[in-house]
Amino acid sequence: MPISMVRAVLTDIEGTTTSLSFVQEVLFPYAAQHLPEFVRVHKDETEIRSLLDEVSAIQHTALDDEAAMAVLLEWIKEDKKLAPLKALQGMIWEHGYGAKDFFGHVYPDAPIVLQRWHEAGLGLYVFSSGSVFAQKLLFGHTEAGDLTGLFSDYFDTRTGPKKEAASYISIAQHIGKEPAEILFLSDVGAELDAAQEAGMQTTQLLRVGTEAYAGHPHAENFYQIELNV
Repeated sequence: MPISMVRAVLTDIEGTTTSLSFVQEVLFPYAAQHLPEFVRVHKDETEIRSLLDEVSAIQHTALDDEAAMAVLLEWIKEDKKLAPLKALQGMIWEHGYGAKDFFGHVYPDAPIVLQRWHEAGLGLYVFSSGSVFAQKLLFGHTEAGDLTGLFSDYFDTRTGPKKEAASYISIAQHIGKEPAEILFLSDVGAELDAAQEAGMQTTQLLRVGTEAYAGHPHAENFYQIELNV
């Protein structure tokens, strides 16, 4: 049955538009491999110096550069959502995309349907735990081309945690739509619950390996999401 009254779509990335394996098997290892050299080359630049100082502040102890790098590498292993790590990863990935060491992965159905919704006048938005900079890099360097023009805005965890309703209320206010007019797409049940609590409509994407979560409509791909627009 088509979903009604949708004026905007808010989509997750990992497990929704993009495979989890791309992030876990391509992006994270690339950042880990290149982080030490990147920091050593750029450590005297103001921005990098500030990020290394942030690592020390988070650890509540003064760290030299090598110790800070060791902490950052450990954070990558643990998939920590910490600002200095996210910033450095984004810089390293920017180089990787630019060098065509890899392309941003998107499922083939995603850009086709997103383009269709965009042309129908829907506002398209992204909410991911990755930084806004990293989101734009991914969608700007896909094998399907630069998809950034499809999206009106991007949100990361600076807006708030993805598993808290307040984050989705804040996004709705920023978008200028009632929550009920926004469809949120994700593979994660707790995120869908939070969006639903905020008043948004929801659909869970059941990509390969994702288990269905009760209380929300399901779709195996974007083609199966029918909207009345």
